[in-house]
Amino acid sequence: MPTPQLIPRRAAAQVNAALADTRVVLINGARQAGKSTLVRLAASDRPAERRDLDRAQDRAAAIADPVGFVDSAELLVIDEIQRAPELLLAIKAAVDEDPRPGRYLLTGSSRLFGMVAAPDALPGRMETVELWPFSQGELDAEPDGFIDAVFTLGPDLRHESDVTRADYAARIVRGGLPEATARTDPRRRQRFLDAYVQALIDRDVRQLSDIQHKGELRKLVRLLAARSATVIAANSLESALGLSRPTIARYLQALEEIFLIKRIPGWSRNLGTRATAASKLIFVDSGIAANEIATDARALLRPGAPFGPLLESFVLSELSRQLTWSEQPVDLSHYRDQSRYEVDAVLENRAGQVVGIEVKAATTVGPDDFRGLRRLADRLGNDFVAGIVLHTGTATLPFGDKLRAMPVSTLWQAPAPTAG
Repeated sequence: MPTPQLIPRRAAAQVNAALADTRVVLINGARQAGKSTLVRLAASDRPAERRDLDRAQDRAAAIADPVGFVDSAELLVIDEIQRAPELLLAIKAAVDEDPRPGRYLLTGSSRLFGMVAAPDALPGRMETVELWPFSQGELDAEPDGFIDAVFTLGPDLRHESDVTRADYAARIVRGGLPEATARTDPRRRQRFLDAYVQALIDRDVRQLSDIQHKGELRKLVRLLAARSATVIAANSLESALGLSRPTIARYLQALEEIFLIKRIPGWSRNLGTRATAASKLIFVDSGIAANEIATDARALLRPGAPFGPLLESFVLSELSRQLTWSEQPVDLSHYRDQSRYEVDAVLENRAGQVVGIEVKAATTVGPDDFRGLRRLADRLGNDFVAGIVLHTGTATLPFGDKLRAMPVSTLWQAPAPTAG
């Protein structure tokens, strides 16, 4: 695979645009996803001060004198704002008094307004840029234009690929965290990812939730990795962990707020058959999920290996990344009804147009793989743009009106249509 280009280039453009017309910009995302690099890029061409709330002395000063801490005539960068959320009220007062754009650039490793301690102080004053680990397009310098392309071209989108099943397995295991992608030795990557997850539990989760069973929480993370891309309810984990349902629900919420996992909601539009409202769970980074179940790229290719669930989780996380920069405003969900029709990913734009996506780990695709997509097409009529089965083969193939099989690599190798 190509050498990673470790620059969050799309997010950098978003941050610079936001600083030009917004008083407060928040970069929110997982630890070590590239927030520090992004801040350096954004602040490189303007005077700026920087403070880090992971440092005890900075945090003590922020708590002792919030107003003085945020007082700055220049752009003020505050890292890990969730460590002192009371600063938000001081920032609100400062930007209300002086509403110039580009006053504050904040970073956070937890979903700030999911925290009980965070006052909802900045409506209309702050823009959030969500930073995920690197996408495959960022790692390979590819266009990452699938979402815009498929809504514009529908079934006319075409792509041929030379990416192999072995390469997809390697990409899943590599993930997108900058430090992990830079480690070509699998043992060194494993040590990094083990330490990364343990640090999240020891530090970040403890800030958000009352953790009384840290060992069980570590076990929960491994159980979730083994059930990637499945619908998971708290009650299904009770017997495996020996914890109460409310405790498990609280831990799942904390893991989502620190950007370790993401829940994909169930989709329904009153299609006449009751659809599940339960969420499907994925890991924000596929490399973490693979490491948690102790699998490598070679092992994923063996019969009985969890290649399929990890590939689906990988695809859903790549789609989630693209949602943060696509021109088309789109919501991501999944579909499953009581008649056992399922669609792995449902993309719906603001006009109610829908693209359905199924993920198959096989290199060949058959008519039965379109069962759920045909269900959506029949029920949605003209609102159904296209049904895509993403597979590990190389060709785009037709399977009926608006139905296509396409290589998984279409996600990052397809360019977005140019304006005009």
